[in-house]
Amino acid sequence: MAVIVLVPDDYGFEVLSGIDGIQPLRYEAGEPLPDGAEHAEVLVPKFLSRADTVDLTQLPKLRLVQMMTAGAEGWISRLPDGVRLSTGRGAHGGSSAEWVMAALLHIYRELGGFVDAQRTQQWTFHQTGTLVGKRILVIGAGDLAAQLVRRLDGFDTEVTLVGTRARDGVHGVDELPDLLPGRDVVVLTVPVTTRTTGMVDAAFLAAMDDNAILVNIARGPIVQTDALLAELQSGRLRAALDVTDPEPLPPGHPLWTAPNLLLTPHVGGNSTGSYERGYAVVRAEIARFVAGEEPQNLVRGEY
Repeated sequence: MAVIVLVPDDYGFEVLSGIDGIQPLRYEAGEPLPDGAEHAEVLVPKFLSRADTVDLTQLPKLRLVQMMTAGAEGWISRLPDGVRLSTGRGAHGGSSAEWVMAALLHIYRELGGFVDAQRTQQWTFHQTGTLVGKRILVIGAGDLAAQLVRRLDGFDTEVTLVGTRARDGVHGVDELPDLLPGRDVVVLTVPVTTRTTGMVDAAFLAAMDDNAILVNIARGPIVQTDALLAELQSGRLRAALDVTDPEPLPPGHPLWTAPNLLLTPHVGGNSTGSYERGYAVVRAEIARFVAGEEPQNLVRGEY
C-alpha cells in the first residue's frame, strides 16, 4: 500500500508523484484538510510555516514531518509523540552563503554609497575596504557554514569555525569569549535552541572589535535586538541582518533607520530554484523513509 504524503503545493505534488510507493495528497495550509488526510503518514509543511498552520489532531497516522528548510523551530516540541521531524538541511546553504558574500562585499566595497552617488551624478573616487584577508568567525558548523567557507576561501580570508562541541577544525562554543576579539566579521549560522536564543547579548557584542561586522543569516532571536541597536547607534559596530527579532519587522521599528546596518527581509535562501532545491531534499528524505531507512536530517532533541 502506498504511503500518503500531504504536500502544500502543485510542484511538490508533481515531484513526489514520481516515487514508487508514495501517494501525494494536496492540501492548503491554514484550511481544512482534504478527504483522505486521516491516512497520511508524512506531512510536508509549507515553506517557512509553523505547526499551528496544520491541525495535527486530524492526522492520527502521521509518522514523519519533512521540512523544506533547515530551520525547524516552529515544529520542534510541537509534534505528537511518535512523530519524527526531518529538516531540509542541504537545500539552501549555498544560496544563503551567497547572501553573506554579497552583504560583506556590499559593505566593504561601499556599493550602496556608489549607487547613491550615481543617482546624483557624483564621481566619488576614493579608496574602499576589502574582504581580502579578513579574519572571520563563523558560529555554526553545518551545511551553511561549510558552503560559506568554500566561498570565503577565494578571498584569502582567515576563517575560524565554532560548533556546539570542539572537534577537528572546529572550536567549541565555550571558547567564544576568547575567539570574538580580533575578528573583523562574526557570522551567525546556528539554529534556534534554548542555548542559542539571545546568545548575542551586550557582553557578546562588547567583546567584538571596534568596526567589526555582525552578520545574522540564522534566525532573529539569536541576537538581542536592543543590545545590537545600542552598538549600531553608537557607531562602534556594523551589521548585516537577513533575519530580525521581531519578524517581519513592523513599521516604525528602530532597526529600519539604524545606522551602519544592511537589512534584507529573510531572503538569504529564497532565490531562483529554492523550491527545486528544497524538494530535492524532501524527495530524497521521504524516499528513505518509505524504504524503511532513517531520514538523514532527523531532529534529535532541540535540533
